[in-house]
Amino acid sequence: MKADLIVGIQWGDEGKGKMVDMLAQNYDMVCRSQGGHNAGHTIWVDGVRYALHLIPSGVLNPKAINIIGNGVVLSPESIIKEMEQFDNLEGRLFISDKAHLNLPYHALIDQAKERLKGDKAIGTTGKGIGPAYAEKISRTGFRVGELLNPSKLTENIIEYFIQNRAIFDVLQIDTPTKDELLIIISEYKNKLAPFIANTTNMVWDALDNDKRILLEGAQGTLLDIDHGTYPYVTSSSTVSAGACTGLGINPKDIGIVTGIVKAYCTRVGNGPFPSEDHGNDGDTMATVGKEVGTTTGRKRRCGWFDAVAVKHASRLNGCDQLSLMKLDVLDGFEKIKICKAYEFNGEVITYMPSELDDVKPIYEEIDGWDSVVGCRDYDKLPQNAKKYIEKIEELTGVKVGIISTSPERDDTIIRG
Repeated sequence: MKADLIVGIQWGDEGKGKMVDMLAQNYDMVCRSQGGHNAGHTIWVDGVRYALHLIPSGVLNPKAINIIGNGVVLSPESIIKEMEQFDNLEGRLFISDKAHLNLPYHALIDQAKERLKGDKAIGTTGKGIGPAYAEKISRTGFRVGELLNPSKLTENIIEYFIQNRAIFDVLQIDTPTKDELLIIISEYKNKLAPFIANTTNMVWDALDNDKRILLEGAQGTLLDIDHGTYPYVTSSSTVSAGACTGLGINPKDIGIVTGIVKAYCTRVGNGPFPSEDHGNDGDTMATVGKEVGTTTGRKRRCGWFDAVAVKHASRLNGCDQLSLMKLDVLDGFEKIKICKAYEFNGEVITYMPSELDDVKPIYEEIDGWDSVVGCRDYDKLPQNAKKYIEKIEELTGVKVGIISTSPERDDTIIRG
C-alpha cells in the first residue's frame, strides 16, 4: 500500500485542513511531515470551528492514528495547548522522538531579528520556526526525545545559553535560570511523554500492513525553502519530496498526490505576488473569504488565480489532481480574471522564473456566476463556473478532481 499526499500549491492557506479532514475519514493514519505551529489549518464540522497548528487534521476521525514526523519543529507549549481541545488522544497521537524542539527562546530570537530588519523584515509569524530549523541544520538543536531526561536536557540548554550569551545580550533576551528551566522541561515531559515514539517505524509498519495512509503538508509550495520566492519563504521543504525526509519514507512509498489550490490566490507576509489585486476585487475576496491568518491573525493579501505558478508547483510536486477550494468566494463577480502568462524582460512567458520581482501578470477574463454555495454535484454548477474550472485545467495541465463550495466538510464535489 502506498501513502497518498496532500500538498499546498500556492503560498499556503489554500484550505488543506478541510481536505485532509474530509479525506481522513477513509484513512487509518494521517501524518504531518514538516513546519511548526506557524501553520494554521481551519476545519469546520457541523458549524463548529477547529483551529489546528501542529496536530494533523485527521484528529477529527476517531479511528485514525495521527503522526507528527521528524521533519516538524515542535513547540511543547503550543502542542500541549492544542491537545486540550480533544479528549482521549493517547493511542491516537504520536510525536517523533527525532523531531526538533522549538522552545520559547526561539520565538524571542525570531521576533527580535524581525524588529532589527525593519522594513526589510521577511514577515515571519514570529513563532521561532526559522531559528529552530537553523539550529537543527547547525547541529546545535534539541530533539523531542530529549524531553524524557529533563535534567540532562536542562544542562544542555543552559550550556547552549552560555555559549551564545553574546547573541542573547545583543538581542536583549533574558534566559531562564537552571531551576526555572528544569521546572518547565519537567512539565513538558509530564504532558508529552506518553505521545513520544519512533514514528518512522510506525509508518513503516502501517505501510507493510496495507494500512491507508494520508500525508499532510504545512504551508505551500511557493514558500518552499529551495523552490519558493526566496528569501520570503518558510524554513522547511514544503513540496511532496519533503514528506519523504520529514517522515522517513522513500519516494516509492508515495501514491496519489493531490495539490490544494484556492479558486483565487492569497499570501501572508512580504514578498512578490504577481497576481495580487490592490483594488475592490481584492478587498472583496478578503472579506468574503474571511482571509485572516489562523496562526497570526494577519490579513491576507488577495489576488487572482495564477495558472503559471500553479502549473510550476504542480510539476514540482507531481500532482495527479488539484483540489479547488473556496470557489464560492468568487460568487457574484461580474468578471473573473486568471493569470495565464507573465510579461518578463519585454517577453511573454508561460513559465515561472527564479525571481518574480519584475514580472507582470497577463490575464484572461471569464464571465462570472451567481452562486455555487453548497453545491455537491458538478453537473449542477453554473455553466460559467464550469468554464472557469476547465480553463484552470487547460492552463495548468492538471485535472481538477475535487471542488469545495463552502467551508463545511460535506459541501464538496468529487469528480470521477
